[in-house]
Amino acid sequence: MARYTGPTTRINRRFGISIFPPSKAQDRKPHPPGQHGPRLRRKQSEYSLGLNEKQKLRYLYGLTEKQFRRTFERAKSTRGVTGDIFCQMLEKRLDAVIYSCGFAKTRRQARQFVAHGHVKVNGRKTDIPSFEVSAGDTIEVKENTSSRQLATRALEDTRIRNVPLWITRNEDTLAATINREPAADDIETGINVQLIVEFYSR
Repeated sequence: MARYTGPTTRINRRFGISIFPPSKAQDRKPHPPGQHGPRLRRKQSEYSLGLNEKQKLRYLYGLTEKQFRRTFERAKSTRGVTGDIFCQMLEKRLDAVIYSCGFAKTRRQARQFVAHGHVKVNGRKTDIPSFEVSAGDTIEVKENTSSRQLATRALEDTRIRNVPLWITRNEDTLAATINREPAADDIETGINVQLIVEFYSR
């Protein structure tokens, strides 16, 4: 399945959470989309529950099914708790870090910000959204005017968003330092990752 580019409010209503930025339409119609949405009372199977959690997390980070599954397989083959490692890998993606730092208003915008070459990692231009940061890395917005204007504008709109403890942000220089690996407590998705692990273990 390709990366989703369709109506975002429909996805929010389908899963009952704000995976994408909420809209007024979501407030008016909080029920699932479709003709029978207001009266839908369908009992979900274990498979359906796992599938829904998987889709929520995949939409949240904006990955294709292939990217998502490949990341999970890497997490599964790494020593430790698979669900925690999986979330760490997703959160350490460069586009996710840019979003967490507030240099982009949405995850979609963060991916585009990276892909368009506005970011440097350890002094080198990095335009791969899936690039995985490590402890000690320095991420900075390029010095050109357009890059800095985009980041500054996003910062003004995201001041209520807290920067995770594993990242230190410098608003004056539009840079951030990765202090350590993100811990499980640092990642709040509101999604039951254990159901995803069980879904892929079938």
